[in-house]
Amino acid sequence: MAKIIQVGMADLKMTRAPDRLMTAGLGSCIGICIYDRAIKLGSLAHIMLPSSLQAKNPENMAKFADSAIEVVIDMMLKNGANRSRLQAKIAGGAQMFKFSGESDIMKIGERNAIAVEENLQKHRIPLLARDTGGNYGRTITFDLETGDLLVRTIGHGERII
Repeated sequence: MAKIIQVGMADLKMTRAPDRLMTAGLGSCIGICIYDRAIKLGSLAHIMLPSSLQAKNPENMAKFADSAIEVVIDMMLKNGANRSRLQAKIAGGAQMFKFSGESDIMKIGERNAIAVEENLQKHRIPLLARDTGGNYGRTITFDLETGDLLVRTIGHGERII
């Protein structure tokens, strides 16, 4: 019987088909799904911030784009994934609030999306699909049987990427 495994904020999990991975409450946060289709092994990280390098407390590696991606790759390789088969899909990175001025420091969703894409490129993991930006939250469910990522939104419907 397939299970839906919940991934919390600043958390990451890995599983195999037929299970699914799900996270809710993606505003400026990003859900990073990395997948090895051949063995139907996948992971979902719910990251909150772009980089552990500027963090006062970088202990929770799942919280940051750079360290979460490294942890996930390591976990997946130890469980039989092949680095050359890894692929990614991402969702989130919204600008949930309006701020006066144009300071990039407040554009955390956009900064998260850029950091995730840069770190995926650094590790040579192709990004197959993205649903990022906007000003609305997302809930995602990653189907490890098919590799589909279901993105649900309030007021913007749902779609599969």
